Amino acid sequence: MLINRVSRQLLSAPELEPLLRELGAGHDATLAVAQSARPLVVASLWARDPQPCLLVVSGEEAAGRTARALAAWLGQDVVARYPERRDRPWAEAAPDDAAIGARCQAVSRLASGEKCLVVASAHALLRRVPPKGSGYFASSTFSVADEVPFDEVPALLVGMGYADAGEVDAPGTFHVHGDAVDVFPAQATSPVRIEFFGDEIDRVRRMVSSTGQTIGELESVTVAPCREMALTDQTVAHAERALFNRARDNAKVAADLELIRQRAAQPALERYLPELYGSTASPLDHICPETLVVLAEPRALFDDCARAMDEVQVAASAAHISLEGLYTAPRDLDFGRQQRLSLASILRAGTAAATAELPVRQPQIAGSDVKLLGRARQLVADRAAVIFAVPDRAAREALELRFTDELIPVVESLGAAPENRDPEPVPLDRGRVTFVDAPVPAGIVIPTAQLAVFSVSDLTARTAKSHRRARRVDPTSVTFPFKPGDYVVHATHGIALFSQIVRQEVGGKERDYFLLEYAGGDKLFVPLEQVDRITRYVGPDGSSPRLTRLNTADWSRATGKARKSAKKLAFDLVDLYTRRSSVAGYAFAPDTPVQQEMEASFPYELTLDQANAIVDIKADMETRRPMDRLLCGDVGFGKTEVALRAAFKCCQDSKQVMVLCPTTILAQQHFETFFSRFAPFDLKVAVLSRFVTPAQQRRALEGFADGSVDVLIGTHRLLSADVNPYDLGLVVIDEEQRFGVQHKEQLKNMREQVDVLTLSATPIPRTMQMAMSGVRDMSLIMTPPPGRLPVKVKVGEYDSDVVSAAIREELGRKGQVYYVSNRVTTIEDAVERVVEAAPEARVGVAHGKMSAREVEDAMLRFSEHEIDVLVATTIIESGIDNPHTNTLIIEDSQRLGLAQLYQLKGRVGRGRTQAFAYLMFPAELPLTPEATDRLTAINEYQDLGSGMKIAMRDLEIRGAGSLMGAEQHGNLSSVGFDLFTQMLGEAVSEARGETREVEQAEVTINLPADFFLAEEYLPDVDKRVLAYRRLAAAVDLAEVDALQRECEEGFGALPLAGRNLFDRARVRIRAQRLGCTSVSLTNGRLIYQRVEVARPVALKLKGRGALVYPKTKKVAYPFHRGVEEVMPAALGVLEEIGGDDEVDA
Repeated sequence: MLINRVSRQLLSAPELEPLLRELGAGHDATLAVAQSARPLVVASLWARDPQPCLLVVSGEEAAGRTARALAAWLGQDVVARYPERRDRPWAEAAPDDAAIGARCQAVSRLASGEKCLVVASAHALLRRVPPKGSGYFASSTFSVADEVPFDEVPALLVGMGYADAGEVDAPGTFHVHGDAVDVFPAQATSPVRIEFFGDEIDRVRRMVSSTGQTIGELESVTVAPCREMALTDQTVAHAERALFNRARDNAKVAADLELIRQRAAQPALERYLPELYGSTASPLDHICPETLVVLAEPRALFDDCARAMDEVQVAASAAHISLEGLYTAPRDLDFGRQQRLSLASILRAGTAAATAELPVRQPQIAGSDVKLLGRARQLVADRAAVIFAVPDRAAREALELRFTDELIPVVESLGAAPENRDPEPVPLDRGRVTFVDAPVPAGIVIPTAQLAVFSVSDLTARTAKSHRRARRVDPTSVTFPFKPGDYVVHATHGIALFSQIVRQEVGGKERDYFLLEYAGGDKLFVPLEQVDRITRYVGPDGSSPRLTRLNTADWSRATGKARKSAKKLAFDLVDLYTRRSSVAGYAFAPDTPVQQEMEASFPYELTLDQANAIVDIKADMETRRPMDRLLCGDVGFGKTEVALRAAFKCCQDSKQVMVLCPTTILAQQHFETFFSRFAPFDLKVAVLSRFVTPAQQRRALEGFADGSVDVLIGTHRLLSADVNPYDLGLVVIDEEQRFGVQHKEQLKNMREQVDVLTLSATPIPRTMQMAMSGVRDMSLIMTPPPGRLPVKVKVGEYDSDVVSAAIREELGRKGQVYYVSNRVTTIEDAVERVVEAAPEARVGVAHGKMSAREVEDAMLRFSEHEIDVLVATTIIESGIDNPHTNTLIIEDSQRLGLAQLYQLKGRVGRGRTQAFAYLMFPAELPLTPEATDRLTAINEYQDLGSGMKIAMRDLEIRGAGSLMGAEQHGNLSSVGFDLFTQMLGEAVSEARGETREVEQAEVTINLPADFFLAEEYLPDVDKRVLAYRRLAAAVDLAEVDALQRECEEGFGALPLAGRNLFDRARVRIRAQRLGCTSVSLTNGRLIYQRVEVARPVALKLKGRGALVYPKTKKVAYPFHRGVEEVMPAALGVLEEIGGDDEVDA
């Protein structure tokens, strides 16, 4: 076989010597190798030493993909799948008989020690099976001339799970008629007829199920079980004993027991598997000791199991079923005592942990002939063995001819060639390209083995472009997420229930649609390219809406009324901003060399979001219109550094800066940060707070009034009448939502004259809504600093043992703890609880009723690590930065708002150490629904960068009524918050006199391809909905590339239908930019309507057989079916014509 020759070449890599030595000695080993190379490496190791082998990967889609790649090298007879069972043991729905047949055959092969390679996802192994020794997986073979009692065949088949259905039209069915038995084996693609002469098998033939017509004669047929239990006399007796008492008290159990006695093929009887056998086992318990178990990314396998188990537990809970004996808990899953090979990515496996590390490279032949030929020429010159896998004969011959024309030496070595059938592997030809017909799905280059494998699929691979351009706010990050079961609003058709994502066949190809259900049972199937028109329904008070009736005037009436109200509200909102626009502000000068020097003193590298925000803010400052920008970024994501650079820019033009903070402690901390960065450049920074003496405050105010103080930092004290700046240029407001109504009114007036920059981690709904509607400009910082870990949140009833363990664990790693008790009156009780929980801890106290000196002293002692546990009120909420504090405990957490909880959580985990937050509530007090929702939300949004989502969830919990005022209650009910915000944005633009962007015409894309993300690839429906929404909303190619990169990094290489989906978005974006109205495939040609083609490009296309019609603006380009996929081909033509992203200079 070809794989024997490839294996010999690959395993010659010197890095693999220690691995081969360890495996040969029967020891466990770890290989660090990239995911893309694993199928070839595993196939090569198996070819070198054929043995029973089980490969476990994360996810069903990955398992299917890996099995196909392995079968391309080893053949279908060697590689088998152990698929997941989608049915539940208690469900009435019939299981997939073919899947069960495949599972039984896979276990049977591994149990018998057959030399094969079985691929399974980790979570497929969770479902338990009968115990060892039961032989539940045993197949029955019927051969011509065998003696088999004819009367016993039906009972044998029923015991294996087959049903006598009268006709054999699906796997798992059989029918007896006359002296013949028709059976459709679970693992087969067609039924067979077994004809008897008495008890002797006279003939076995494969047939057409509908007509009985013979397809072919067989010597024998093997029938695999189609359920993972057998109703034998022994198991039925077991069940009768185990269920006897329960059946007397429970009619349902009694009915089920009767079905068991009758050997009925009822799917729901599998819930009694433990009772039928007395015990159950993991499939892994059945495999023979000689099996080699290969684990791909062991850490990821546990995650895969945990995710699947969560779904199972939800379903079991709803059905009131115990999972005992039916599923293995992920923590209990044991991959056996057999020899083990672990495969880890090079990034995860440290060199010390891995037995061997194999560096690999990607083929990099996609994009153009020049690239392909250049890469091949380079590898041939390096004397590498190059294999090019092209299954299609015509495509293979065309490529061979092209290589020969370019003087690249080639040789053809097909599967049936003598060199590939020789028992002794013939070495691969080095220094030439060997064309093979194996259906290898993807190529790989292994430099140290001097081996390169190209696949024809590599020619159409998409490569991510890295055009840098200003970031557009992703609409899905500032609109409410939704999932099946939520109420949604379709901009054209109204309020509906989002039922599910459904897959429909159109012209022989499958596509996904969002199914919306309207009043009266009406249904609307929304194609993926239009899902950006759907938003989550959030009403004024969080209640369920009334569904719209399709094909009536209801929706147009509701939107007309809401649009009118939005216009009125827009005029009120814009009034202030119109006044600001009419006031000529100050245009700051471009950056100076001193500015660049100060920025260079920042010890860390900026994240992309920080850099983009700085560009936005500086651009605002350099215009004459007063800036009013909201900078929204998670706690610890670097908002202060962005504000600091804006402040320095202001000072470079001899203007002054005011920095407003919600708390004294935060003001002091900002003072220290600004002072350390500004002092080397002769800029004077002062602070007004209760931490400074009256004399110091007076000098600061005098300096600010005469211009000698450049930056003044403080709390709302800065808004007092005695604060008179000499020449104010910029106001920075940290966490505006923490200021009172009166203070906000003063800030509003201030905005009319000077530049204002507002920083917020969880913006208040009104601020967020004004930014979303376009009244205020917004920059988002959503990228965490490198190395930052999300805080692990644990929500639960107050438990002194948990508190004690949390404090002691933190002290054990030399860290510190915040303990928040938000009642000053009972804070001493909290101190007693902490001392009782951890007597060895040094405890300090800080709250707002203490004197400034006492608070400062406590904070200073805490920062210098003289205090282990700081018991405090929410005084620590804003901005306290102590990288040694990585545990937060909040008692009475149900009393705090969602934004407060999120801010407090941000006080820990500011370094690279894993941090923990314990949110506790009294066991004896019932939680209000709102408190439950808040605690659920803070527990749900644990990812880094969730501040915006927290703000939106807060709005969802409270309803949007308070945001707009009582007069907008009806409009919010009728159209929902998101759509009303969108209308408001349009009205704001109109009120400002801005010309609205002309909407680009829709492109009709009619290309025969599958478009969907398979459930196996992306099982989480919420993430799938979000991916579809982001793809539909994308307006830049870079956004599509980034989303594809995100998917592939998170879930592996995209299957073809997924790649098509992303390419469709690219085709849409390019076509819209080029003015193209339609892209279709007709009579073997790709047809592009209404597209203008530059003359040089037209000549190039004509040279390749295209027809270009300048007058009608039509292009007809030849499509080579079988050689290329339709989506990459359609996109390739548009890439030549144009429509690229604009690249910043």
